[in-house]
Amino acid sequence: MSAPTTASTTAEAFPAFVHCLAEADEYAAIDVALDLLAGGVPAERILLDLVAPAQAEVGERWARNEWSVAQEHAATHISERVVAAVAATADARPTGERVVVACLDGEWHALPTRLVAEVLRLRGWQVTFLGASVPAAHLVSYLHRYDAHAVALGCALPMRLPYAHRVIEACRRSDVPVVVGGRGFAADGRWARTLGVTWAGDAPSAAALVADDRALRQVPPADLSHLADDEYASLVKRRGELVDSALTDLYDRYPRSREYTPAQLDSTVSDLGYIVDFLAAAVYVADASLFTEFVDWLLALLASRGVPAAAVGLTLGHYGQRLRDFPRAAAYLAAGRARVSGQGGTRRH
Repeated sequence: MSAPTTASTTAEAFPAFVHCLAEADEYAAIDVALDLLAGGVPAERILLDLVAPAQAEVGERWARNEWSVAQEHAATHISERVVAAVAATADARPTGERVVVACLDGEWHALPTRLVAEVLRLRGWQVTFLGASVPAAHLVSYLHRYDAHAVALGCALPMRLPYAHRVIEACRRSDVPVVVGGRGFAADGRWARTLGVTWAGDAPSAAALVADDRALRQVPPADLSHLADDEYASLVKRRGELVDSALTDLYDRYPRSREYTPAQLDSTVSDLGYIVDFLAAAVYVADASLFTEFVDWLLALLASRGVPAAAVGLTLGHYGQRLRDFPRAAAYLAAGRARVSGQGGTRRH
């Protein structure tokens, strides 16, 4: 068991709380949060100033290869338990209308969206949290069954933006206003504006939007006229072919890759697919930065696992050759290769 903390603020409690997550000490973590609550710290501040930044630290430790997937999962589960304990102790009673909160289908990182749901609940809304990876048809069916004031959708991965747009439009056809948030829409919400949907940068901003009916329904116009050239649709159709050819190219350049374990092969195929998926999303919103930011993240992640930047550069080059007739995709791949070159990843094998 971790030692109890006498902290009176979330900043003072943060080191002890992260230590509890590192030690997988669920009960001590809950005690840290409830002690703050008992000491007069508002529940909303505990959620946003303690749990949220601690979870960000968990993600960073996993990305730096300091924590395994199992450690990250354990810490996330404990954070979810802490959120539940704080919410139960605060015992907010709804006085407002129903707000439905959900993660998009394929989005399994539900904690940030759960925090938004709990802040809305603390502010008096009747909140229905549908959790992670909610299929669009089920979400729309739920909206048809229950009269919702608004729906708040979380998206952590930019590669999900094309799908997010379809879900947003489906919700609107149900005449339910939509608020979106999460890293998937960029830190400044620029891709939400491209899709023509109201964006909230954090939980308090989402709560303020939900409370302002005029702002909630003042939807910005979408900026997707570039999709008329069908480059995105054609790229998506070629996904399987591109991944297969990239894997064959990898076998040719690195014969030892033919000896990968099943786990290593699965990871490699996933990475090759993610590159195509992020590229397609960048084409969908016509923004090279979506792809180059992903390349920066991928390079850092693979470096922590001992994979050279050159391997990424060669794959981007292979895709660039295959997609010579795709103007935006080819340009974004070239921009990605420039990022690799900046990290010394131009060496040929």
